[in-house]
Amino acid sequence: MIYTITAPRLTSETIKLPASKSISNRLLLINVLSANPELPENLSDSDDTAVMLKALQSDCSHVDVGAAGTSMRFLTAYLALRPGRHVITGSERMKKRPIAILVDALRQLGAEITYMENEGFPPLEIVGQELKGGTISLPGNVSSQFISALMMIAPMIKGGLTIELTGKIVSQPYIRMTLKTMEQLGVKGSWNGSVIEIPEGKYQHKSSFVESDWSAASYWYEIAALAPQLTVKLTGLDLDSLQGDSEGRNIAAKLGVSTKQDASDNTLVLTASGKALSHLEYDFNSQPDIAQTFVVMCCCMGVTFHFTGLESLKIKETDRITALINECRKIGFVLQSNNVDDLGWDGTTCEVSDEAILTYKDHRMAMAFAPAAMKIGKVRIDDPGVVSKSYPNYWNDLLKIGVSVAEE
Repeated sequence: MIYTITAPRLTSETIKLPASKSISNRLLLINVLSANPELPENLSDSDDTAVMLKALQSDCSHVDVGAAGTSMRFLTAYLALRPGRHVITGSERMKKRPIAILVDALRQLGAEITYMENEGFPPLEIVGQELKGGTISLPGNVSSQFISALMMIAPMIKGGLTIELTGKIVSQPYIRMTLKTMEQLGVKGSWNGSVIEIPEGKYQHKSSFVESDWSAASYWYEIAALAPQLTVKLTGLDLDSLQGDSEGRNIAAKLGVSTKQDASDNTLVLTASGKALSHLEYDFNSQPDIAQTFVVMCCCMGVTFHFTGLESLKIKETDRITALINECRKIGFVLQSNNVDDLGWDGTTCEVSDEAILTYKDHRMAMAFAPAAMKIGKVRIDDPGVVSKSYPNYWNDLLKIGVSVAEE
């Protein structure tokens, strides 16, 4: 299926954003570890959270997480503790996403985990049992989900856990989010320099509420920048959020999009001044999930850029660096990269193609490229259903502001 996106008559609107899947999945795991029968309020309706919830509520010994990376990492750690023999697998892309660092760490704690196909990759066979704590070492430039998975099960490990991170530490806000969420539910850990310490303990039964998703908000900052005649209002966002992607509002400010809180209805109001930097330099080490948004946004605004800290993009739902280079050519922009951890645009353009934007089964490719229609007139998006991974109502929300979403 292909959607053709055009923007004939845009109108200002209030958008109810989806709940954060990052917070939802952390709360769900801690919820089951505390044996709390009460689910968190306002859970994300994303595919990733649905997968997590189903797995945690099921007695089935075979878990298929599909493309849900967070669920794969968190559930691997959880199943290592849960008595019984379990198999965890996922999509073909998931079977190519490395998990050896997490498996090796769990094995050091006494976990029994076997690779069922390729060494270092899912699917896994896990025999759950009691784990013993101690000190383990992990490279800091791995997925923060590996680190968070170990942190959240640490209170259930005899003696707790000390994690020593080596080298550059990426995606730090996600680690802080995990620490804060754990603290809110009764377990206080510490993070000093490169050392994270989590004591043995018990989570408390507490009610919890999931705030809206700042990653999803980034697409509305892009829309506000590319359609300055609009006033966009977003619900459910916290300016003091635990989410690292809340920093997106400050990046967007450099591109002329301001954020103000409307006290009357507790919404955030986005307005574009039309005044932006001519060139943007930014290190996305702590906000890799919104890099795609700002790549497309800057190109369409004519703002040259050099973005660094993108090493984790190579192992996301797709190789996002390569995907961005390929698909930006279709909307007329030639990007440069060292193909390791950066992306740049020096203003070089090419002929716009009518080819559909390939999403590579990556939700963020679809959502980052659709707003480009506001600048180039039309964008065709292949496999638009991928947005269900994090933002199932994305296309309906575009319809609310007057964007045309036509199925071919």
